[in-house]
Amino acid sequence: MGSIHWISISMRKQNLTTALALLVFAVIAPAIRGQLSEPDRGAIIGRIDGRASQLAAQSLQIWEFAEVGYQETKSAALLKEELRAAGFAITENIGGIPTAFSATAGSGTPVIGILGEYDALPGLFQEAAPVKNPPRSNRAGHGCGHNLFGTASAAAAIAVKEWLAEKKIAGTVRFYGCPAEEGGGGKIYMVRAGAFNDCDVVLHWHPGTENRASLKTNLANMTGKFRYRGLAAHAAGSPEKGRSALDGVMLFTHAVDLLREHVPQTTRIHYVITSGGDAPNVVPAFSEVYLYLRSPEMSVIDNVWPRILKCADAGALATETKVELEIINSAYSILPNDALTAVIERNLRVVGGVNYTADEQTFAETLRKTFVAESTQALGSEAKVGKAEEGISYGSTDVGDVSWVVPTAG
Repeated sequence: MGSIHWISISMRKQNLTTALALLVFAVIAPAIRGQLSEPDRGAIIGRIDGRASQLAAQSLQIWEFAEVGYQETKSAALLKEELRAAGFAITENIGGIPTAFSATAGSGTPVIGILGEYDALPGLFQEAAPVKNPPRSNRAGHGCGHNLFGTASAAAAIAVKEWLAEKKIAGTVRFYGCPAEEGGGGKIYMVRAGAFNDCDVVLHWHPGTENRASLKTNLANMTGKFRYRGLAAHAAGSPEKGRSALDGVMLFTHAVDLLREHVPQTTRIHYVITSGGDAPNVVPAFSEVYLYLRSPEMSVIDNVWPRILKCADAGALATETKVELEIINSAYSILPNDALTAVIERNLRVVGGVNYTADEQTFAETLRKTFVAESTQALGSEAKVGKAEEGISYGSTDVGDVSWVVPTAG
């Protein structure tokens, strides 16, 4: 969250416009197998700028909906309505998921997909303010700007569709409405359902602190909930009769903490105890821990995960409890694509960096001063487009699974 928080809540028209133009240019350049003329570029940007207020209002609606993964009914419906009105054919229920869909326009090749997300994070409700206020609700909220992501990607798809029709150029543009990126792996099921099989390329973007094409990979992951079941008893009156599920969880997590010393350096293991019992004087009969394992290489995940399972079994064995596992998600790391990234970077430099209005400067600077990280950028350092960098980004996303079946860049 951190440094992108202000982008998520300020709904800045300029940032929406640059993100849209990035996607539009990146899509159209391959479609015509050449460069756009300056008048064409100006017309496309002007067309998008003309819709800035409408798009900002739409992103605010999704911000207010703040629906968690697989429950984004209103958010998906809003985007489908917009795309249907623009002449797109909608395919519902991709992979049997009610909030997963695609919207297709045009005909022939190439077939270019644009990803859109719109899910929120549980318990992350926040005020649209640059300072921390006591939360008024424990409902979901947008901490990663997916309210902008879905809105801007759909608008980019519409702009491409209109341009292709106007110029009578063959090509198909397809918007993918992707649910549950935040830990739910919606795109994984869309990939399995064959939704991307006929795509030539797929493009995506994500709100950030600057405009920059990405050549980075990220972390593959495996996540799951480990549920321990024991035997309840009075913790003071008859403790010998109890078998503590919480003790099983604690031994499991202690074993995992010791395991950290013996895994590759870039491996990440983190967890939270989601259920630890109800009262101190009752031996817990149920306890649950939610764990993430991450690494740049899925092969490392494949090697470390069985060791985590042994830690889980050890906790159950030592406490005479039983453990069961529900796999929640598993996503591959992103496979970078040099050629597509070069197209994005070239066109993004035409769009330029982020420029602030006076109100946005005040908002952003107020928020920036709350950061403790020494590397926090000074206001105005985002005005230029950053150079595409290789390396590893230490987050995870189901975009990775898409990138292993179709050329993908963002």
